[in-house]
Parts: sequence; C-alpha cells; structure tokens
Amino acid sequence: MQTPTARLLELLELLQARPLTTGSEIAEHLEIDRRTVRRYVAALQDMDIPVEGQRGVGGGYRVRPGYRLPPLMLSDDEAVAIVLGLIAARRQGLNSGEGAADGALTKIHRVLPDLLRRRVEALETTLGFTASPRAGAPVAGDTVLLLADAVRRRRRVRTSYKAYSGERTRRELSPYGLVVHSARWYLAAHDHLRDDLRTFRIDRMSRTMLLDTTADPPPEGFDAVEHVSRSLARVPWGHEVEVLLDLPLEQAARRLPATLAELVEADDGTLLRMRVDSLDWMAGTLASLRCGFTILAPDELRTSVRELASRLAAAA
Repeated sequence: MQTPTARLLELLELLQARPLTTGSEIAEHLEIDRRTVRRYVAALQDMDIPVEGQRGVGGGYRVRPGYRLPPLMLSDDEAVAIVLGLIAARRQGLNSGEGAADGALTKIHRVLPDLLRRRVEALETTLGFTASPRAGAPVAGDTVLLLADAVRRRRRVRTSYKAYSGERTRRELSPYGLVVHSARWYLAAHDHLRDDLRTFRIDRMSRTMLLDTTADPPPEGFDAVEHVSRSLARVPWGHEVEVLLDLPLEQAARRLPATLAELVEADDGTLLRMRVDSLDWMAGTLASLRCGFTILAPDELRTSVRELASRLAAAA
C-alpha cells in the first residue's frame, strides 16, 4: 500500500504528464476518494506548486503552463552515474517493477538543466553494451523496501509464498538480508514454519506485511550472500557430483562461483560438490578448470569425461 507521500508525488507526476486531469481520473489512478484528491491538491498548493482547478464540464486540474520544478543540480559525473545505474538495472533485469527504470529516467530528464539533459539523452542513445540484456523476474518495489526496512529494524514479516512446485503457504520470517543474483532477488531468512534458515525468491512472495514481533537474531557471523550462494549451489538437480580438484581452495574459488559449486578444503586439494542436470556439461566444466582432478561420484561422469577427451583429441 502506498504512503500519502508516495501518492502525493504520483499526483504531481500525473499533473505534469497531462495538460488537464479530472478529479475522477486522479481518484481512480491513485485509488482514493474525491475528497482526498482535493486535500492532496491543496497540499501541493501549500508547497507553492501552482496547481489550478477548472470547474464545470471538461474541467479538472492542471499545473500552470510554463511551470517547471526547480532543476536537479547534479555534476556531470553524478548524472552519468545515475543514468548508467538505471540503464544497467534495466538491462540486467533488475527493475523493481514494470518500466520502473524508464519512469525514473523520465523524471530525471524533467528536472535536469537543459544543457545537461541534452547530454544525458545523447548518452542514452549512443551507449552500447557488449553483454546481452537479461530477462529478470521483476519484484514489487514496495515489497523490497518493506523487507529492507524489516532487516534493518529487526522485525518479522508475514508473507504468502509460492514454491517452485506451485504450492502456496503462509510464512512468518525473520529476515536477515537481500541478495541479487542472475537477475533474481532473494531473501535470506529464518523460516518459523520450517524452523530453519531458508532462501526465498522475492518475486514469489505476495501479501507481505511487517509485524510488530522482533525478529530472531541471525547466527553469529551470518553472511546473507554466502548463505544464498550456498543455497543456490545445492539446488537438487538430477546428478550429485563429487570431484577432488588438484587445486588449492583459494584458486578453485576464483574459477568456480559460489552459486555453482560447494568447495571444501581437503588435505590434497579441494573437494568440489555440485548438482547438475547434464553430466556432459559437467565434463566440460571440469575441463575448463585447467587442473588435474579425481572423480569420486557418480561413476557415469567418468564416461562423459572420456567421451569429451576423445572428441577433443580427434578435433586436434
């Protein structure tokens, strides 16, 4: 649910985007009644924003023609940083809602000084990226902000959660941290229904509410990024793999991301544990590590490695 301040800002955006807006249109857009519309208009007028009302058929509200908000005073470097951040978020699938980055860029254009605005627009139209855009899973901005507030204030939350299987359950959580990985938003939290530390996809959460109950403290030394990475590496795919790598743990960690594999220091190298759908893909991954290794499980992985070695030898 939006706060009155958020609705007031949205009303200002609405009035600036249209030459004339009726009270009924404002009430429907903001999901408020007509009396509240008049109160919000009065609040804008109290802030010296020239909102004018026109009575009668075809009447409504408008911002006085020619009025512009005071310019947003950013240095060139600050403007570039903001625009790059918004464009990168959009390309990486990290929009907190449909069109959120585009909407934010539009608002920034509206309040930048003319010269800087033209330069920013030129940057947007001429900038290219070598990496392809990602399709993410947009999350509701109010949900992300609520969860961040709950983490900071150490408050429990209640939410409806849809699991990968499609099952929906009502959960009470003690949230510990928000993590972004591969265009997905995750929450690390203690799940009071399961009485265990769990990882939740935020785009699968709905009807989330902040509770007055104090959250349980996280385990000593808890790291949300490490927890989510470990959880993703343990996703139960078709094959469980164990391989002893002829590499020190530090080097193995640089070559394999924590979200892909569990790495454990061993006396004669590093023990790698992974869950994969394709053993042929796993064989290619092992070959890319550029080190010796011993396959511990499953036996079928040895066949995939031999077949890959034969194909490479034949190609050479």
